[in-house]
Amino acid sequence: MILAEIPALPLHTAGKYVAAAYVVLFAIVLIYVAIMAIRLAHMERDMGELLELAEQRDPVGAANPVVADDAGAAGAASAGAASAGVSPSPEQPLAVHQESARA
Repeated sequence: MILAEIPALPLHTAGKYVAAAYVVLFAIVLIYVAIMAIRLAHMERDMGELLELAEQRDPVGAANPVVADDAGAAGAASAGAASAGVSPSPEQPLAVHQESARA
């Protein structure tokens, strides 16, 4: 093997290359994080524009928005309450609406 015949670099010389490798790796990670931050900012701006368009299109839905983190639970609770003829209000938590829908 050719690699077995190549002597190892002395420690005083190899340190420069190790430091350079760490600098390059850090730069790549920093560039990646910057790109992801830019993409996130664009997505947040686009989501804001879509939310404004949705509010303009359906002003009734704007009074009771669904939070993105609770979209699955809130959507299911709203659907259950709507099928039971109960409309959720901002004053009462969704759990109350779920109980009233079951009753």
